[in-house]
Amino acid sequence: MGELSTAEINSNSSSTNETRDDTPKQMLSRFYSLQEERVQTYSMFEEGFQAYLKGAPNYNFPLYRQLVSEITETFNKISTDILSIKSTFAEWNNLLPISEIIGKIQDAEKTKLELTAKLQLCRQKLQSENSDTAQSEVDDIKEQLKENRDFLVEQMEELKYESEDLYTEDSSEPEAVDSTLSAER
Repeated sequence: MGELSTAEINSNSSSTNETRDDTPKQMLSRFYSLQEERVQTYSMFEEGFQAYLKGAPNYNFPLYRQLVSEITETFNKISTDILSIKSTFAEWNNLLPISEIIGKIQDAEKTKLELTAKLQLCRQKLQSENSDTAQSEVDDIKEQLKENRDFLVEQMEELKYESEDLYTEDSSEPEAVDSTLSAER
C-alpha cells in the first residue's frame, strides 16, 4: 500500500541487545532513527487507511486488518527498542534526565497511536453517516492529536537541549548508577 513495507522498516531496526555496548551519542542517534521509523510507519498507516476508505461501501476489511497487524508489530518493535535505550540512559547518573525525557516521548507516542486509531474509526463513521456528531468527534480527536503533537515537539526540543553535552564533550564513558547507594538511602 505504501512505498515502504513494514518488513523493510523492521529490517532497518537493529537488535535491542546492541544498545548496551553503544556510546550515549550512538544510542541517541539510534533513538532519532527509531523516531523517523515511527514517522514512516504513520505515513504507511495513513496511506493504507486512505486506500481502505476509497473502497467504500465495500470495504476490504481483511486487507486493512492485515495492515493494522503489521503496523502494530512495527510500533511494538520500535517501542521495545526505545524502552531499551531509555533503560540504558537511566543506568547512568548524569544521563537520567535524558532517560526521563525519552520516557515522556514514549508515553506521548503511545497516546498518539491510540488517538490515530480512534480518529480512523471516527473518519470511517463520518464517511458512512456524515453527521454533525461524527464531525464533532473527528474535530475533537484532531484537536487532541494537535496537543499531543505540540507536546512531542516540546519534548524533542527538551531532549535536544538536554543532550547537547553529549556532542560537546569527548568523555569516554558516562557515570554508572551505583544501585547499592540507592538502596542504602
